[in-house]
Amino acid sequence: MTVHPPNRPKTFAFSVSRLQAGVVIQPRALVFYERLMPGSQLVNRLQDLNYRVLSLEALDRLDATVQRESPLLLFIDLVSNGDICAAIASLRANPATAHLPVIAFAPEQSADLLTAAQKAGANIAVAETAVLNHLGPLINQALDLD
Repeated sequence: MTVHPPNRPKTFAFSVSRLQAGVVIQPRALVFYERLMPGSQLVNRLQDLNYRVLSLEALDRLDATVQRESPLLLFIDLVSNGDICAAIASLRANPATAHLPVIAFAPEQSADLLTAAQKAGANIAVAETAVLNHLGPLINQALDLD
């Protein structure tokens, strides 16, 4: 028989037992990048924030990977050999992936890429230094967690 302290709800004992059993729930983030920097830096920062990060370097597998893995967030490096904006627009056009928050990033001098990404449907399009320096607030903004 489990005795619960009067101030604590019964679910507290269940939560503690799940934590003691090693059950940890990590949100998934998918990061598409072809450039090692800042892609690998972003992956490391997300892991530090306790995200389970999936990296993707093949643009033609983006849609299928998003549908299969159901990430909480998608980060996209706009500097790519493929048509990133078309890929973002495709995600927005698909009812199964239209809800996914997309944070797009590019070098500071690439304002045209950032504008194109926003027009294609990215929730946030910022300079790559902003993603690395303000990751937490950007995630909150993308998820509307103010």
